[in-house]
Amino acid sequence: MPVFTEHAAASRELRVLPSFASPLPRLTPTMSPACTTEKYEVVIIGAGPAGLMLNLLLARYGLSDGSLLCVDAKPTALKSGQADGLQPRTLEVLKSLGLADEILCEGCQMWQVAFWNPSEDKKRVIERTSIVQDVAVPARFPHEVTIHQGRIERILETDLLRYSKRGVQRNTKLINVEIDEDGDAEFPVLAEIETEGQRRTVRSKYLVGADGAHSAVRRSFGLKLEGETSDHIWGVVDLVVDTDFPDIRRRCAIHSPAGSVMVIPRERTATGDYLTRLYVQVPGDVIPESNQQPATSTGTPPVADARARRSQVTEKTIFANAAAAFKPYYIRPKKDGAVDWWAAYQIGQRVTDNFSVKDSKGVNRVFIVGDACHTHSPKAGQGMNVSMMDSFNLAWKLAYSVHGLTPASAIGKPDPILDTYHTERHTIAQELIEFDKAFSSMFSGKIGASEDGASGLTHDEFLEVFCRGNGFTSGCGVEYPENLTVDQNLSGDQNPIHGTDYLSGILRPGRRLLNVRLVRHADGYRRDLQDDFASTGRFRILCLASSDLLDPQGVSARALTTLGASISRFPKSLVEQVIIHPRLPRNFMWKDIPREAKEHSEMSFYSGYEMDDVYGIYGVNPTEGALAIVRPDGYIGVIAALNDVNRALGYLEKLVRTI
Repeated sequence: MPVFTEHAAASRELRVLPSFASPLPRLTPTMSPACTTEKYEVVIIGAGPAGLMLNLLLARYGLSDGSLLCVDAKPTALKSGQADGLQPRTLEVLKSLGLADEILCEGCQMWQVAFWNPSEDKKRVIERTSIVQDVAVPARFPHEVTIHQGRIERILETDLLRYSKRGVQRNTKLINVEIDEDGDAEFPVLAEIETEGQRRTVRSKYLVGADGAHSAVRRSFGLKLEGETSDHIWGVVDLVVDTDFPDIRRRCAIHSPAGSVMVIPRERTATGDYLTRLYVQVPGDVIPESNQQPATSTGTPPVADARARRSQVTEKTIFANAAAAFKPYYIRPKKDGAVDWWAAYQIGQRVTDNFSVKDSKGVNRVFIVGDACHTHSPKAGQGMNVSMMDSFNLAWKLAYSVHGLTPASAIGKPDPILDTYHTERHTIAQELIEFDKAFSSMFSGKIGASEDGASGLTHDEFLEVFCRGNGFTSGCGVEYPENLTVDQNLSGDQNPIHGTDYLSGILRPGRRLLNVRLVRHADGYRRDLQDDFASTGRFRILCLASSDLLDPQGVSARALTTLGASISRFPKSLVEQVIIHPRLPRNFMWKDIPREAKEHSEMSFYSGYEMDDVYGIYGVNPTEGALAIVRPDGYIGVIAALNDVNRALGYLEKLVRTI
């Protein structure tokens, strides 16, 4: 056995990479334990996907249990039902958090959509008219994944416990909340909560309502969901099916003479069976079962309005309508106990006018996210996705303000960065409502001529709406409007970007940075660019160098030198740099390019042509190059010419405090 002497540096543990994200730097004093009143910097009401996403992000960004409290009225994560679909952009975000692997491996990946419509051959009843890609826009994950919402909540909550000893405080409901500046101007949000019959009050600087469509937070501040509800009634059921329908493992839109059905394939269960979700249109009046018929003195049936019809829908009703719509194919539960969950709902689209509430000084103190501020039908697969993206948008802005990392928070003024949450997410909610109205209305309609001879919806019309909305439903086509964090004010002769096909990756402020594949200079590692944009709360400078990179006097060298000297002006580790270079006239080593490139980007310096044509995808001329500042949530904040470093740095200085 060999004999050796081992020596280890005293600071060795500092070199071991932790299995969790590094917190943001903090320039404000940390919270001190409360003496009498329970106080927090942020309180979150609700621990569904939106609340858990926000709680996890804030904990990762450095808010401790003494600073952050999340409560939920339920005793556990969701057990069954509700949302089940994750869109490509949501998968990108979960990947940036290191949480996508289980979902991608264990969930059901939906790559195709089949459309079934009435057949001219009356014996066939319905026929498949087309199969299209489920996601038709460029994305790192060009598919949807279906997996139970409760499992997603469990994944988020399990990861949360790496950062928080307390996690979610369950069996705790909100009784009332108000802004009480006279009681405590620094912690003006006063909430009364109840845990297993015991009431207490807590104060906070900020409070976020993630407590669903019947939000107590929203009601406490008089905010209303405005919109409309259609008279279309739908049933939804999760089950293990027995059927001879050939596309049961594809997402399907079925328009039959008997009504409409959407088929959503689901994940495999522990017993080895595969779940299926059916959205089933319940047409006309519903005849209640005998044990549900309300007794009246006159014996007349109840008024057949939508609410009454919805209350009369049963599991048997849903299956009867599904069976009729699937004819000539049969469909039924595979065995007793095959039905996991069912519900009836009425299609409605509503959004509240304000996603935040300010105190008397104009400081945003209360926010609402998810279903608390927008509701819509489930068939476009948006609810859980848009809700989590609300939180993804709010989290870094809230953390920056709490940590004193913004210019306004440094001097104690109302922080305009918090205003941008409503500006951006309300815009997206409105777009979602408009799309959902069109999609739900068309899905609830009939394909072809009706029995009275009136012309109906054509398959091509329905397919066109489906495909046109693909960029929005995937989350990949979201574009935030001009605001403090999105600077689109760039004249033509200053704009280094060529092209307008933004869905295909052309860089544009307000849109996400599309993933591309590159080769790292330092070690030849083939890498996805989005992996350099992990959700750690950092800003990134993306420098697409020009073909003059090897010229010490060229525009690339000057830009990298200036950027390198400027990064240290911001709080330590808060601004990172990623560099991509085009095809160059010769091979090179580190000594051939500015030392700042290696100093700040040694392991994030890439060839932009050996795998994907990065410059072509992003719309950048390799002889000119470009700069982009990417926000902590992966959206582009500003674009500048390579010789206009001041524009890029000026954008950062509006949002990040310099030291």
